[in-house]
Amino acid sequence: MTEMKGFPKGFMWGASTSCAQVEGGYDLDGKSLTNWDERKLNPGTCSFHYASDFYHHYKEDIALMAEMGFKMFRLSISWARILPEGEGEVNPKGIEFYKNVFAECHKHGIEPLVTIFHFDMPSSLLKKYGSWSNRGMIDAYVNYCKVLFENFKDDVHYWLTNNEYNVLIFYGAIDMLTGQPADLNALYNGGHHQLVAMAKAIHLCHEICPDAKIGPAPNIDTAYAATCNPKDYLAAMNMDDLRNNMWIDPLVFGTYPKSINSYFRNHGIELDIHEGDMEIMRTCRPDFIGFNCYGNSTVEHLDYYHIDWSVMAGADNRNMSYLMKMMEKPGIGKAVKNDTLPKAETDGHGFDPYCIRVTARRLSDRYRLPVIITENGYGRPDTLEADGTIHDQYRIEHLRGMIEQMKIGIEEGALLFGYCPWSAIDLVSTREGITKRYGFIYVDRDEDDEKAKTSEMKRYRKDSFYWYKKVIATNGEDLD
Repeated sequence: MTEMKGFPKGFMWGASTSCAQVEGGYDLDGKSLTNWDERKLNPGTCSFHYASDFYHHYKEDIALMAEMGFKMFRLSISWARILPEGEGEVNPKGIEFYKNVFAECHKHGIEPLVTIFHFDMPSSLLKKYGSWSNRGMIDAYVNYCKVLFENFKDDVHYWLTNNEYNVLIFYGAIDMLTGQPADLNALYNGGHHQLVAMAKAIHLCHEICPDAKIGPAPNIDTAYAATCNPKDYLAAMNMDDLRNNMWIDPLVFGTYPKSINSYFRNHGIELDIHEGDMEIMRTCRPDFIGFNCYGNSTVEHLDYYHIDWSVMAGADNRNMSYLMKMMEKPGIGKAVKNDTLPKAETDGHGFDPYCIRVTARRLSDRYRLPVIITENGYGRPDTLEADGTIHDQYRIEHLRGMIEQMKIGIEEGALLFGYCPWSAIDLVSTREGITKRYGFIYVDRDEDDEKAKTSEMKRYRKDSFYWYKKVIATNGEDLD
């Protein structure tokens, strides 16, 4: 028997964006405001109002993606552009815009991978329902999905439900909009409601778009035990259940992992599970699993204590210490520094090239479904040189390590069928504005919103653009 080596034929190479972070045009052609348009910004960062102006540059951007050889382009749809009130009347200009984007993709032989909800909620829905902790959001979301499936059933063959819904909960002890401590019970019930809503959307997609495929898009990693102490090993197992497994298990098995029960008891969390919730999830049959993966976490046992989240109120979430604190789960474990991971030669940043290999194998073994990486990458400031070049060897080195391990993972049995790193073009980072860049394509703008209103936002090919083009052309064989 001859074993397959490397990436399979037809592997879906591409990259990702999200509407709020790349589109701009925040008040054009009937679009209403969203939580992103009104959110409190970190000092020194731009708003999302103009972003990278994909709204006016989409033809140019998709042509550049085609030049790289993209097989797939992951993007999201703005709920507020389709349904300005979140419910009710459909905005025909919004439908027309995305029809044009999808047509442009197909013209270049690029398959759109479309995220239904990527964190951006119409402000009117927030005012009406408050958040996902209100079950009214389930019906609003399913109605929105119905509009999408009916209008784009001939344009989109790969759908993703909600982006990183687990991260909103796992890191959500401090509310992302107000910077104040959140109600953990409401928070986790918001996660449960999203799972029920996504399960209903998967059923609906299979009904309206029988030729399309659909799956979730959580942020999934794998917890490493900090030491060989059995307590640390158990902490890693339990952290995997709380951070990762509980956000996919219900959509495949119709159950939550039992290990989360002790954490829920300690923290006064009780899921408001209605009759039929678990059955609708158990029977929804996702076609694949998308997962965002930037690195795994190393976990040390942590005894239970009452954590005072008020000390984190108003903290600057650009600080790594903030994120490490958010990963502290009393009664389960806490994240600790892992000195065994490599450092990049170019700029010395520490990274985990094994994260995709480990996690793709774990997901494949647990769920026996195809998996696709929907985000992965390296963000940092880039320098546009006087001659129009951008030398981002650090990004190439980072992605090379990831792809090398991804290839080995496939050979070991990971059911990977695609790779869409973050991001196709530069976009506005959730915490660090446009200064923290991820793209293969440089967008010439800075943090000044006033300048962005009239900026040409010229596009430039980075060194990583040419490198990734070669990777795709050789189906992952030439990584030099």
